[in-house]
Amino acid sequence: MTQRQGFKANEFVVYPAHGVGQILAIEEQEIAGAKLELFVINFIKDKMTLRVPTAKVANVGMRKLSEPALVKKALETLKGRARVKRTMWSRRAQEYEAKINSGDIVAIAEVVRDLYRSESQPEQSYSERQLYEAALDRLSREIAVVQHSTETEAVKEIEAQLAKSPRRTNAKAEAAEGEADADNEGDIDDTDGGTTVADEAA
Repeated sequence: MTQRQGFKANEFVVYPAHGVGQILAIEEQEIAGAKLELFVINFIKDKMTLRVPTAKVANVGMRKLSEPALVKKALETLKGRARVKRTMWSRRAQEYEAKINSGDIVAIAEVVRDLYRSESQPEQSYSERQLYEAALDRLSREIAVVQHSTETEAVKEIEAQLAKSPRRTNAKAEAAEGEADADNEGDIDDTDGGTTVADEAA
């Protein structure tokens, strides 16, 4: 078997929860007496292999790599002004995490843009940095594969775009807000039934 659901062996794909992976093979297994077709997907950087039923790819949101035009849009997004909501950090963290795991390259670029800090701005908290690095990793890996470049080159391109973004004029106010959020670290915000991500001071 070389192709199923529009995906073929050796093709790079994006699996929302893990980022860019490569289909090593399409194999058939017998489970509980029923034959099941599976995509065998390797995530080299994570040293992980997933077996995904071919019939489930739409449900899990697996997609082909972004077209160059969409990559360009994601890079343009990085140059925009950061949009930080005036809500508790735990709520924002949930939203950022949802965007990172959405598999949407533009949404991931928005997270990178919103959590980026230039040298002249206050440092990120530990949890902000964790989310920023996760988003940067997802974004750079896909850009690298699409543009046939290295991840290091992709990161440099991303950082060059971020450097063009307008500096936040209210950086000090946001830093003060971040400290206030840290004081509410023990608060539980389960309005959406999601898991609260507590802020940790760097």
